[in-house]
Order: sequence, then structure tokens, then C-alpha cells
Amino acid sequence: MRSSPSKADPLDPGLAGFAHRGLHHGSGFPENSVIAFAAALEMHAGIECDLRLTADNEIVVFHDADAMRICGSPLRIGRSGGHELSSLRVGEHPPPTLKGLLTLVAGRVPLLLEVKVENDIWRWAPALATALAGYRGPFGVMSFDPRISRLVQTNLQQARRGLVIRDDLPPLRRRLAIWLADPQFIAVERTALGKPWVTQARRRVPVYSWTIRSEAERAQAAVQADALIWEGDGRPRI
Repeated sequence: MRSSPSKADPLDPGLAGFAHRGLHHGSGFPENSVIAFAAALEMHAGIECDLRLTADNEIVVFHDADAMRICGSPLRIGRSGGHELSSLRVGEHPPPTLKGLLTLVAGRVPLLLEVKVENDIWRWAPALATALAGYRGPFGVMSFDPRISRLVQTNLQQARRGLVIRDDLPPLRRRLAIWLADPQFIAVERTALGKPWVTQARRRVPVYSWTIRSEAERAQAAVQADALIWEGDGRPRI
């Protein structure tokens, strides 16, 4: 139950939570892939995914700064153009673009879009505004970098803005990040759940928790967070 008196969360994914990088499993369903997102849609789960900006300002759905772990290629996402990256394969498809993901989802489930900043902070606002223009489904833009939330507040007012927070972030830096971000939701590392600062934050904004990977973690987080970002054995039994 929410401990906040505030109104309902427009990104609430229900009991299905948010599938972390899509519903991925092994090489057949790679993380942040078209097939992983399609699988999440089949179970009506919200989708959490990672965004990176290419050298030519296209937004692709990809976690790492380079393609070695996922694709066996040394290409760096931020130093490559969209056409060059389209030759890579994540499963059987090229890395999805944000526009492609939005077309696939078409407003059916809420999206958590995590921006990965890499010396490109000032290029993000126009790129996000272009990619998200006209999209009518529920979505939130979040990042470890609090400046992204501020840019969203100024340039993308139709988006929910969030801040991702690690458990080991020193208290002063955490308070400064929250002040700068002015978030409408926060996504906290699972091990931070139950700590006083999280409990206090939850009275003001929804708190999501990452990454839930077991039934035991799910049982704890279901009480101490408003929505769970899960993968593997953290999958809800619904």
C-alpha cells in the first residue's frame, strides 16, 4: 500500500511490475531486445529499458557504452551513427530505436526510460523531444544523472520525471541529487528499501525498486516499494 496521501501514480504497472530490460532470458531473449519487449507485453508487464544517444542524435535502446558484451562488437554507441549500429544484432534484430519501441508498445503498458549519460547531456533534451513527440502512452524518463530530470521538467513536460538512486550514494550527494532533480518518482536500489530516507521519500512520491531477482526479494519489496523492477526469478506469479 502507498504510504503517501498523494494522488494515484499514472505509471502504476499493477502487480505485473516493470520487466527489467524487457522479459529477457538467455541468448534467445536478450536484454533490451525486440523479442524481450514483446514477451513483456504478452504478460502485460510494464517495461524498463536503457537509452543511449548515437553520434547522430538517434536514441537507441541499449545498456552498455559499447556493444562488446551484447553483440561481440567493439563499437561504442555514442561514437557511432544509427546506420552503423543497425548492422549489429541483438538476438535476431538490430538494437531497437526508441521510436521503434514506442511503435511496438503503442501505449499498452507504462514505460520507464532510463537515460545513460555519456558527455552528451545537452543533446538529450532535443533528442527526447523529437523521439517522444506525439506518443500518448504512459512513460517516465529517469536517470542516475539528476540533470536529466531537470531537462525533462523544462523541455518535456508531458513526461513523468524520475531519479535513479544507488544505495551507496553518500547522504549529502543524495540530498543534492534529489533537490536538483525534483523528481516525480524515484527508483532505488533494492538494498535501500526500509531505510528512513526511502520511507520519507515514499510519503511524497512513488518509489520503485530495482532489481528484484528472487521470490524473497519480491516479498520484501512488495511491502516497501510501490512498483518493482524485476528479472529472472523475481518475475511475479500472476
